[in-house]
Amino acid sequence: MNRILTSVLVLTLVGCSGQNGLTKKADAALKTAVNQYTYLSAQVEPGQYPKTFEHNKLETSDSGWWCSGFYPGTLLYLDEAQNAPELKKEALEFLKDLEKEQFNTTTHDLGFMMYCSFGNAERLSPDTEYEAILMKSAQSLSSRYNPVAKVIKSWDPAPWNGADPNEMPVIIDNMMNLELLFWAARHSGDSRYYQMAVNHADTTLKYHFRSDYSSFHVVVYDTATGQVTRQITNQGAADGSSWARGQSWGLYGYTVMYRETKDKKYLVQAQNIADYILANLPKDKVPYWDYQAPGIPHALRDSSAAAVTASALLELQQYVDKETAARYTLEANAMLETLLKPDYLADNKQNGCFILKHGVGNMPKNSEVDVPLTYGDYYFVEALMRYKKLKG
Repeated sequence: MNRILTSVLVLTLVGCSGQNGLTKKADAALKTAVNQYTYLSAQVEPGQYPKTFEHNKLETSDSGWWCSGFYPGTLLYLDEAQNAPELKKEALEFLKDLEKEQFNTTTHDLGFMMYCSFGNAERLSPDTEYEAILMKSAQSLSSRYNPVAKVIKSWDPAPWNGADPNEMPVIIDNMMNLELLFWAARHSGDSRYYQMAVNHADTTLKYHFRSDYSSFHVVVYDTATGQVTRQITNQGAADGSSWARGQSWGLYGYTVMYRETKDKKYLVQAQNIADYILANLPKDKVPYWDYQAPGIPHALRDSSAAAVTASALLELQQYVDKETAARYTLEANAMLETLLKPDYLADNKQNGCFILKHGVGNMPKNSEVDVPLTYGDYYFVEALMRYKKLKG
């Protein structure tokens, strides 16, 4: 008992000693982020969604790309955090272009696309038009639900050569799209959305995680029988490795599952994933792009995985005992401390006007490697806002 109390005291004192410095850095970073996204907004127009800055060139997508919701979502976060009305205006202009994706039934990423954008817009300024768009988005997402396997299909068609057309790949990223279904269940009173989210999370919990709570990236199911046919990776180092951002998606997703259901099994799962991540982080707390990446300790880091993890831990700490909460908070703050250093945080008008440097998108395909990433920025801003809110 004395050892536990001592541990809590030490964590509390360490956290308090660095809190003022971290707060000042967080405030400065949010101001820099407003400047960066003001510069970025001058380079794009609705229909051109910033993805990354690679080969000294800004890369954008149309609204159908899975990352399209992050740019307007980040703009809305920055206006909320820093009162940046010009960024809010830009966000609203992009939402008008993005709204057509509510009818998109070809992707599982409607949570990323529509909830990170319209979900934030509706939260900040409740509006029946936003509600209608979110409901239709949830309907489109639910059309990909397979009642036999009890999961939402991720890719269609499967992105590898010689794949059986009866195979249904599901990626760990899909846990992030369930929040849209929970919103739809609350808004409409239709429990089918809630049950789909729970079923998907339960099936993922059963088949995506190894005994040490590391995660496969892809689990492939038979569409007719629901049986697992393969457990593999697409963006990680190997089928048996642990892709860092995939681990962060799982952590964030099961934290949301506990928030929405209060089912303790999801809290236990989130804590187990968190403990795996924290046990395998390097000293500065920014993960390698894969926890078993070739070349460690010289392998590339993934700042986006750190941002998602920090944001998730700052929510998860609210649901656990005081000692665990102190540990999770300390670890999240340490991640933010590193991300707020010049090695990761861009200066004004640098880094293609994105905020974070050194993200890794898809290493095996040599795509978006050691570059800024729009989703890294989104979750970094979210993590800074969560930190400030918890500090009070």
